[in-house]
Amino acid sequence: MKIIKTISELKENRMSSKSFPLGLVPTMGALHEGHLSLAHSAIAACPEIIVSIFVNPTQFNDKNDLEKYPRTMEKDKDLLGTVLRKNDIIFAPEVHEIYPEEDKRKFSFGNLDNVMEALHRPGHFNGVAQIVSKLFSITEPDIAFFGMKDFQQLAVIKDLVRQMNSRIQIVSCPIIRENDGLAMSSRNALLEKHVREKAPVIFKTISEAAGMITSKDIPEIREFVAHKINSIRDFNVEYFEIADDVELIPVNAKRNMIPGRKYYCCIAVKAGKIRLIDNIEISVKM
Repeated sequence: MKIIKTISELKENRMSSKSFPLGLVPTMGALHEGHLSLAHSAIAACPEIIVSIFVNPTQFNDKNDLEKYPRTMEKDKDLLGTVLRKNDIIFAPEVHEIYPEEDKRKFSFGNLDNVMEALHRPGHFNGVAQIVSKLFSITEPDIAFFGMKDFQQLAVIKDLVRQMNSRIQIVSCPIIRENDGLAMSSRNALLEKHVREKAPVIFKTISEAAGMITSKDIPEIREFVAHKINSIRDFNVEYFEIADDVELIPVNAKRNMIPGRKYYCCIAVKAGKIRLIDNIEISVKM
């Protein structure tokens, strides 16, 4: 694999390569098996891939969160070295390389800007759009791979591609979980021990909630989720919604669910000092 830190070197490298399709796996580092699963999917589909490692400052609405975000570049390189091929690239630029000047672009994503994560992290998805659009412009991929754990982000990126009138194919990859069910996340390493031990309750609870849709209406399901998780010390539900995977409009009653659409239970939980998100598809056909 090759490690590249500048845009000019990356462009020069790409000019000498005729590989098609080119895959892109954007990451913020602190890599784990979930990221490796994205790389594996990209490698299976593309003769050459780029894995970017960049902690993007513009998507953090809390500067303390930005400062605490884990940075493990050497470990990340070693981990990627176990899966990447000789011609694959790690693109690991510094902040000044990506943002030589302030990015003042503003994006609009309709309803996606007004629900769930957007309500609790103002400006987050604008920052996501800034960095993803920059990475698309810099790397010029044919296919980009993103994980389903960031459910709303995936919908935002698909809309971004539409707005850019781009031909980049967005591939969504399944959530990779720990043995106890907790969705893999770079933030899991920051959990206090007693919090980490209880964290599997999040996936267990939304799994139960997804199965309740046949017998309970949504207000009852929402109450069940809040009660079960909030009753655990240091755990607090920020939101729990049932939404479709296109417009992400939360539904408040089963009668409002549209036949033929896919619906997901989506949740954000403050677990101790760390914020965790997860989702699961509702498999029952409405």
